[in-house]
Amino acid sequence: MDQAESLRRLASQMARPKRKARAIAVTSGKGGVGKTSLTVNLAVSMSRLGLRTGILDGDLGLANVDLVLGITPQYNLSHVLHGEKRLEEIAVPGPEGICVFAGGSGVSELANLSHWRLQRFVQSLSTLDQDLDVMLIDTGAGISRIVMSFLWACDEVIVVTTPELPAITDAYGVIKLLVTENPSAVVRVVVNMARGEAEAERVLYSLQAVLNQFLNRRVSLELLGHIPHDAAVSRSIQEQSPLVIAYPASRAAASIEFIARRLVAGAPVQQSAGIGGIFQRMATLLRKRPERN
Repeated sequence: MDQAESLRRLASQMARPKRKARAIAVTSGKGGVGKTSLTVNLAVSMSRLGLRTGILDGDLGLANVDLVLGITPQYNLSHVLHGEKRLEEIAVPGPEGICVFAGGSGVSELANLSHWRLQRFVQSLSTLDQDLDVMLIDTGAGISRIVMSFLWACDEVIVVTTPELPAITDAYGVIKLLVTENPSAVVRVVVNMARGEAEAERVLYSLQAVLNQFLNRRVSLELLGHIPHDAAVSRSIQEQSPLVIAYPASRAAASIEFIARRLVAGAPVQQSAGIGGIFQRMATLLRKRPERN
């Protein structure tokens, strides 16, 4: 390749706008299905694959990401909202180069921000699009106003369930609300504690069939993968160390790494709204749906 061709390629790359960070919400219909553990281990696995990865702990009730990683963030998004801290000051470094951000009460305060303060906050968050390739948002479980606002705002959603009927039923409730509001949502399912791929496919089929029946239209779901029941998972949680680091040879770790590779390979073609854009959407959604007393 001659120098002129090299310069043309370099100019082309510089002219091409950088893709904004992917914002992927990881959610579940009920607690105890392994949502937070999956989020943390996916983040570590995606970082190992070369992506600059962050986690936002969006569970306002329980800071489970902190517990799984054994870290204690001093500050959260609320401190950024009120101008007490800069965004980089609330970031807590995690294993394998990941960054952890605590949501705290900052998420629920979005609806009450003045226009200029919201724009300042969104602009601050937008800097993460330069620093990260992907942000995994660990939402709370269930269908609360905050959880659903995260799901409606994000471009991609992973729903975690188990083969147990109560978990499937609750996952159905989340997906139904999600696709009713956002029919174009990209919804992927991970079946945790599955006995094999066949069982995971049966879970997906059950969800698909019920959704198609009650919504009277076809809802597209993707089985992102399944994770086998593995004693190493509970051991890693007790040790406050990600499974893929503490027990890399375990079957569950191998499954999570497979899921991470699929996520990286399956990046959406369309431009992401970016992290700032996600919170802009959330503020709009929360204002449209005021909290009920």
